[in-house]
Amino acid sequence: MAMTAAETTNYFLRRAFELIGMGQRYEVLLMTPSRELRVELAIPMDDGSIGNFIGYRVQHDNSRGPFKGGLRYHHDVEIDEVRSLASLMTWKTAVVGVPFGGAKGGIQCDPRKMSQAELERLTRRFVDAIGELIGPHTDIPAPDVNTNAQIMAWFFDQYSRRHGFQPAVVTGKPVQLHGSEGRGAATGRGCMLAIRECLKHDGKNLEGSRFVIQGFGNVGSWFARLTHDRGGKILAVSDINGGIFNGDGLDIPALQKHVAETGTVVEFAGSKPISNDELLAAECDVLVPAALGHVLTAENAGDVRASYVLEGANGPCTAEASDILDQRGIQAVPDIWANAGGVTVSYFEWTQNLQNFRWSESKVNEELETVMVSAHRGIREAMERYKCSMRTAAFVRAVEAVKVTTDMRGLQ
Repeated sequence: MAMTAAETTNYFLRRAFELIGMGQRYEVLLMTPSRELRVELAIPMDDGSIGNFIGYRVQHDNSRGPFKGGLRYHHDVEIDEVRSLASLMTWKTAVVGVPFGGAKGGIQCDPRKMSQAELERLTRRFVDAIGELIGPHTDIPAPDVNTNAQIMAWFFDQYSRRHGFQPAVVTGKPVQLHGSEGRGAATGRGCMLAIRECLKHDGKNLEGSRFVIQGFGNVGSWFARLTHDRGGKILAVSDINGGIFNGDGLDIPALQKHVAETGTVVEFAGSKPISNDELLAAECDVLVPAALGHVLTAENAGDVRASYVLEGANGPCTAEASDILDQRGIQAVPDIWANAGGVTVSYFEWTQNLQNFRWSESKVNEELETVMVSAHRGIREAMERYKCSMRTAAFVRAVEAVKVTTDMRGLQ
């Protein structure tokens, strides 16, 4: 029986614990969430009926700073997944060194079937339900799957109605409403920087390398655009409606215009359709799962024909898939570093909000590059020290950082 999302995260964690000799006392302490919240959200729907939705917020660890993590709207949201994602946020913030802990939230809904007015009512209801347990110095949500700057604006506004002007309560807001320049592109940019550093370490370059991207939302589309701009060749991309392929490389600016006009990548001129299974098995240099979790499994990891798997999504590899990639010599670039650009620039946004000061986009991008490159050096050092995979090395770096602050603060 396949592991759940939370079991998979703990499987990776235990490998790091074993390498650095952590005892069972720490295992329990660092794996167990601080708080798990489940709320019932009843709102009036546009047709006059009452909609009932389930919302979650899991606050995993705050030894290094306030809880921090995204809020996703998806029909498959459930507590095990949110628990796993909250844990991953703890290790993600630690591996890149931003002073946050880890949390995650979600609402079980299908936003594609909801109007803007219904989404606004749902968001504001959720803020009211969890409002006493979040705050600029307590727990700071952000966008995630199917949430965006507009939803963060409603979140900020609803919280501020009860607590006064508090832009730092949430990140990923519109730039015009105390958001940060560069935040929208941050996760995709962080992914681009991560694979650039990996390729550089191996004597290769972004220019001329071939990429296949599963998912063309915020992360996948920005990664494609930034990588294409640097000479990378994007062979295939997909979204919820299907995938497209061009062996000579897709024209990404034209594809983005097509998506803006049609809402999907399918039927893009000069491309041919490709199934999800074919996309994951396409021959390329870098496969980029940038959609949802657990898309690479024991059943299909053996079909991957890439030298690198860049984890743009959270938890795209099951434990079994990760082991298969390792055995096959395929470099998995782990999510807790690869897609940490979003939370890093969220930290910059939070800092700007607390200071009532605004950074330029060039400063944001420059500081993000510094953080991602520094984290890569630390991960490589751990890989060399422990002779382990990049994933395990990233978890080792993160666990060591959280253990230090946990010890310093004590359990009293």
